[in-house]
Amino acid sequence: MCGIVTAVETGLLDTFGRRAVDLRVSLTDRCNLRCTYCMPEEGLQWLAKDTLLTDEEIVRLVGIAVGELGVREVRFTGGEPLLRPGIVGIVAACAQLTPRPELSLTTNGIALARTAQALRDAGLDRVNVSVDTLDPATFKTLTRRDRLDDVHAGLAAAEAVGLRPVKLNAVLMRGVNDHEAADLLAYAVEHGYELRFIEQMPLDAQHGWGRSKMITAEEILERLSARFTLTPEPDERRGAAPAERWLVDGGPVRVGVIASVTRPFCRACDRTRLTADGQIRNCLFATEETDLRGALRAGAGDVEVAELWRKAMWGKKAGAGIDDPTFHQPDRPMSAIGG
Repeated sequence: MCGIVTAVETGLLDTFGRRAVDLRVSLTDRCNLRCTYCMPEEGLQWLAKDTLLTDEEIVRLVGIAVGELGVREVRFTGGEPLLRPGIVGIVAACAQLTPRPELSLTTNGIALARTAQALRDAGLDRVNVSVDTLDPATFKTLTRRDRLDDVHAGLAAAEAVGLRPVKLNAVLMRGVNDHEAADLLAYAVEHGYELRFIEQMPLDAQHGWGRSKMITAEEILERLSARFTLTPEPDERRGAAPAERWLVDGGPVRVGVIASVTRPFCRACDRTRLTADGQIRNCLFATEETDLRGALRAGAGDVEVAELWRKAMWGKKAGAGIDDPTFHQPDRPMSAIGG
């Protein structure tokens, strides 16, 4: 029990001394794209509506995380979070919490042009937008939708209303879009966006991920260095951030690489995850979950829910173990976990 007492006193601690202060909240497992590295063309069997957290339950759980457990940053994810009808109200309610957390959103950007102003007015601070290609034909191949113009419009809207810094997330795939690495960075530099390349992870619904197909961080940096001068930021600037970052041609624009597979950042991980159906995951690659939805609907109070959350995080493993021969890909794909 002494370990749990320590966790109670200091927030969402685990046995390795890490403290979770960054909460990822999935608002839905649904998406309006069908990215080849995420799900099959026909989509997935979506979560039943009655299993999803209500808007009020989401706000209550975020309130517990912020007020009782020391969470300072909240990122709304999906699936595609802009498909959640109540998203503006959820953001507005979370912006009124004390202490106020930093609020951000990860989106594919398709609906961002028509929602950016409302989200900003509600209290959203910034956005991360997935942009894997600048070529319309490649975008259609990757996502199985012809919507790249909508993504560009969403990015422009986010910048215009002040959802800054606008961050871009890009996944490179061998033989598909890996030749666009430098073009994507040039696009980010031109518009003042912050680009993050992310190594493709074994979180696809089809379980078709293979290390040989993955473009590694080292390869990404080689492609970028052919056109740009990259100066690494000092390690102390990184903190618990998942991305290693470099100044581009002396700055001020920076580029990051999230090497989840080849250079994992588990040792400094500060994240806790809440799925759209109310399950706590202490790691992106966790194979076990803790049910907070059931506790809420059974009448549990905030203190009891907070204690369940602490215990879930206390059991976090040292690392994701992707390099371990016994590694088992989670049953849930990324769209059902939340980014």
